[in-house]
Amino acid sequence: MRLPALVRPAPTGKLTTHVLDTARGCPASGLPITLWRLEGEGRSLLGSFVTNADGRLDGPALAGEALVSGTYEWVFDCGVYFARSGQTTAAPPFLDRVPLRFSIGDPEAHYHVPLLVSPWSYSTYRGS
Repeated sequence: MRLPALVRPAPTGKLTTHVLDTARGCPASGLPITLWRLEGEGRSLLGSFVTNADGRLDGPALAGEALVSGTYEWVFDCGVYFARSGQTTAAPPFLDRVPLRFSIGDPEAHYHVPLLVSPWSYSTYRGS
């Protein structure tokens, strides 16, 4: 008997993000973000978001049954954010849209994908 085939996983996973402005040492408030699911050569838009005062989304971008195994891409619209925040950047901005491609293997887990960004650099990691 194959128990995994009989038991459906509980939809407990979620996907979140957090954006910090390392140049100013504060959360990146008001930064537009889109989330895409990649499928073969194509991609599907799953949502458009704007970070709150804490640099986070107001809730998970995906949660429960909406979070499935696969490849995803956040696209952070940093050029818009830096222009709105009054930070001096190059024209055109060195970092405009920052894409982060990642995979979800366990849809029952929490995937937190933060972005640390300045007008000239960025880094990311899988958070908790």
